Amino acid sequence: MRLAGAIVFLGVIVALAWGQESPYTTKYDNVDVDKILKNDRVLSNYIKCLMEEGPCTPEGRELKKTLPDALASGCTKCNEKQRTNTEKVIRHLMNRRAKDWERLSKKYDPEGVYKAKYDPFAKTA
Repeated sequence: MRLAGAIVFLGVIVALAWGQESPYTTKYDNVDVDKILKNDRVLSNYIKCLMEEGPCTPEGRELKKTLPDALASGCTKCNEKQRTNTEKVIRHLMNRRAKDWERLSKKYDPEGVYKAKYDPFAKTA
């Protein structure tokens, strides 16, 4: 069962800025998401942060705080870079870290409300 938990990982650092109401911070927009996704140790630390199984970096804390709203709003407060990074992270987790994706999904989308929206990401490169 896949979902949109992480997005938004970890979205990483992604589900962060611009849209209606008040946008998310752009403070972390220059974080190298590709570098994080290529480093299993760093990515695992972000996942542990989101799962409340380990310490969080400032970026991780911001992501954990922002993630529920970003999921609920469809990232409407995200800027284009944040949306792109969010999709990249979701795709990576769904295709390469399915167990982590499942865990994050259960935590951040226990009812599978966002699942249908994010499943297509697994099918794209």
